[in-house]
Amino acid sequence: MSEFTIDLDSVQRITAGAVGPKGQRVFYVQARRGAQMITLLAEKEQIRALADAIGRLLDSLAEKNPRLSTSDDLLVTDMSLEEPLEPEFRIGQMGLGYDSDRDLVVLLVQGTVAEEEEEAQTARFSASRAQMRTLASHAAQVVAAGRPICGNCGRPIDPSGHFCPHRNGHGPVLTPPE
Repeated sequence: MSEFTIDLDSVQRITAGAVGPKGQRVFYVQARRGAQMITLLAEKEQIRALADAIGRLLDSLAEKNPRLSTSDDLLVTDMSLEEPLEPEFRIGQMGLGYDSDRDLVVLLVQGTVAEEEEEAQTARFSASRAQMRTLASHAAQVVAAGRPICGNCGRPIDPSGHFCPHRNGHGPVLTPPE
């Protein structure tokens, strides 16, 4: 596939967010260029991986070219999701690249393939390094705002408590810290 279903070049805004109570949140990636706003449905781990990958890419770029600053390039902007939240498709895979000619970070997204579809939908968003650094920071905060993680088994602790399989039935049911 050579053409992208959605292609937003030099976006004005790119963010990630979650809606709903802890343990039942729905995650989104959202980008805007002019009047066109694109919302994509994501999984929590995809948002976590995106934040990590952006950080690694930007750090690598700065290491290769010290003129590409990484310390003062966070934008102060509203990163909340915009309504309406009507996703174009569910994210299956994501990839990052760097357009050195234009100094833009490129996010490539491929959707999951539904049974009635032959090809997955795709999206391409390009944004400045500062926009992507801000996205990475915000996305990490969104993921961290969820349920606390059990230190023994790595599973989330629900508000009602948590049975940890690593404790093998010994000890109390763990409850989340207040």
